[in-house]
Amino acid sequence: MAGKLFGTDGVRGVANQYPMTADFALKLGLACGQKICTQHKKVAIARDTRISGEMLQSSLAAGFLSAGVDVIWLEVLPTPAITSIAEDLSVDMAVMITASHNPYYDNGIKLIDAQGDKFSDEITSALEEMIEKDDFLPLNDKLGRIVKNENALDIYLRKVTAFIDNPHPFKSLKIVLDCANGCFSSIMPQVFKNLGAGVITLGNTPDGYNINLDCGSQHPELLFETVKGSHAHLGIAVDGDGDRILVCDDKGQKIPAEELLAFLACYLKQKGLYRGNALVSTVLANTALEHYMKNKGFEYFSTKVGERAIIRKMKECQCSLGGEESGHIVAGDYCRSGDGMAVALMLCLAIIEEKRPASEIFPLFEFDPFVFVNIKVKDRAMVKAAADDEGVKAAVKEANLMMEDIGRVVLHPSGTESKIRVWVSGSDENKVNKASGIIINEVKKFQEE
Repeated sequence: MAGKLFGTDGVRGVANQYPMTADFALKLGLACGQKICTQHKKVAIARDTRISGEMLQSSLAAGFLSAGVDVIWLEVLPTPAITSIAEDLSVDMAVMITASHNPYYDNGIKLIDAQGDKFSDEITSALEEMIEKDDFLPLNDKLGRIVKNENALDIYLRKVTAFIDNPHPFKSLKIVLDCANGCFSSIMPQVFKNLGAGVITLGNTPDGYNINLDCGSQHPELLFETVKGSHAHLGIAVDGDGDRILVCDDKGQKIPAEELLAFLACYLKQKGLYRGNALVSTVLANTALEHYMKNKGFEYFSTKVGERAIIRKMKECQCSLGGEESGHIVAGDYCRSGDGMAVALMLCLAIIEEKRPASEIFPLFEFDPFVFVNIKVKDRAMVKAAADDEGVKAAVKEANLMMEDIGRVVLHPSGTESKIRVWVSGSDENKVNKASGIIINEVKKFQEE
């Protein structure tokens, strides 16, 4: 089992089916308690709004308590909140129970270290080995306690608004916010109202079953229509745990994440607030982003897919901003992970200072031709089988030769879903279509019937 459960963003699956069971969560709590929680003997656990969160939080807590670790019980909090405040809580680690943008029937467990960063593959593999051996020894006289913390949200809000020095900077702003019936439902609208904005709110009535359901960053159709119908200045959607963002302009047109990254980097640099001179994105970013940033005098670095890789590279080149096309944007001077609200606040400040509508600011640049296809397969085992298939490898090699010097080819087995992503971008549209078609035809042999 070791190395098979944890993907690029924790472990994820259908709730009440292995590994998203109470039994697995309890054993994971025991393993983390014994291996990780050795200094402070303390862990913080939060969850999103889906119905299975309480079951998994209770089971994880039981595992930690049995290992003699105190549990700071945080209830519903966004992922960026718990990564941001982990260090302030003086814990050995934190846990976020969420399946992010997935439907309610899925859930997941993200493991976060004492500094607010995601666990490495090496540590999660070691934890899987401990769970597989299942030889945990009970501690009869050294049990942990559950501790309530009522200040966690306040700590996060102080951090996420630290760069705002005007009490009502948004008094001229009318905005539509879609909270995905998730963690930000009762938080984000109030923050924007407190800062003076006129707010129309969507997706803010979570019931345990409607997280990400026809709302949020994955389903923005109502957001687009509401912005147009209400003559709002901007529309912003987050996903269920709040770590990704989607934005549309005043005409209800989506602004690609690559353009948000470029705009914010240039804004912060102009204000003298940008650390370093680099921008980090992933191999799935449109190739036009790299050209644009280099023309603006920035260095540009491309990483493998996933927030962990982005943050690692940001630390290496000591820069302020990084992100990926999916909407995970990390403003490293103000948050420890992708943070939909931090980016939304920063974006609104920048657009207000531009003194013109978002539809006149964007697009910043023209995208290179690209093809991006998600191919659904039966399960995670089939994802690996497709990625390891010789026919698929040969197709990728052929496509790379075709796109050499004019673009980029990516075959990305999802680390959280049963999907294979095929992505090709470059300056020659005919070659982009041909190269992507070669790979897609091979991968579709593994497609779910």
